[in-house]
Amino acid sequence: MKLDRRDSVALYRFKKLIKELESKEGRGTELISLYIPPNKPVSDVISYLRQEYSTAANIKSKSTRKNVQDAIESAIQRLKLFDRAGPTGLVIFSGAIPQNGGAGSEKIEVYHVIPPEPINLLLYRCDSRFYLEPLKELLKERDVYGVLVIDNEEAAVAVIRGRKVVELKTFTSGVPGKHHAGGQSARRFERLREMNLNEYYKRVAAHANEIFLKYPEMKGIIIAGPGPTKEQFAEKDYLHYTFKDKIHIVDTSYSGEEGVREAIRRAEPFLKELRMVEEQRLVRRLMSEITKENPRAVYGEKEVLRALRSGLLSLLLLSEDLEKYRIRIRC
Repeated sequence: MKLDRRDSVALYRFKKLIKELESKEGRGTELISLYIPPNKPVSDVISYLRQEYSTAANIKSKSTRKNVQDAIESAIQRLKLFDRAGPTGLVIFSGAIPQNGGAGSEKIEVYHVIPPEPINLLLYRCDSRFYLEPLKELLKERDVYGVLVIDNEEAAVAVIRGRKVVELKTFTSGVPGKHHAGGQSARRFERLREMNLNEYYKRVAAHANEIFLKYPEMKGIIIAGPGPTKEQFAEKDYLHYTFKDKIHIVDTSYSGEEGVREAIRRAEPFLKELRMVEEQRLVRRLMSEITKENPRAVYGEKEVLRALRSGLLSLLLLSEDLEKYRIRIRC
């Protein structure tokens, strides 16, 4: 199974597969999880599994020995469908799953998954459950956000994808602090200081625009900092006009690189809210269509299936909690 993150149906199926695999439980250590890194020749992995098959002959329990060896053999047969792992790797799950809870009812089940992103892991594990953590990690949010942390002394511009910082650049202003003495020279000093700060803001914004515009899929921009500078910066038109409606401001105790990490933590409710807002927008669109005199929307299982089979749907909304299977039997 291969996943395109832009394909919501594929993402839904991937999540369902993970959930299904998570529900599987074997007896003892009879379930095999095999992670193969990108582009590794399958023949090397099969040779390794042959060794594990021989080692499994030493298992004392006759039923466990048989189930483990059958699972290894099933994994080998599935691997023969591939010459090598693809650019993102390959994952095989194989094991004896009890069908009615009793000993002797086990049936060998085998699954293969092509990860949506590279998994640089070579792993063979036997357990009572399939090892799914590396795949679950891929299901974590991968949306792209910009982060700009600024005060009058330093700034940092970063791009985060999911929980990972993929770009980071830091700056210093070089602008001295406020002058506390009075008089004409103090006022002149303040004017020069304001001019220098304005140039510093422009410099930071120019680099931020250059970085952020490389990511047209960017969902939002977090502007943060320990003082009022962030609000002053956000209110002016320093950033590209297309970012105006994407800005969210948070307070941080730090600026610079440490401030980026803090801003990500403090903006977590905002990031979750953005995802909810997109879902709510789609639901509102549906409700708006339903209330029209000649609606271009349908709801209900039969009506949706009819429209789907007729090729009339441009958008389909499904609950992730939908647990329903349709089986068609032809005699």
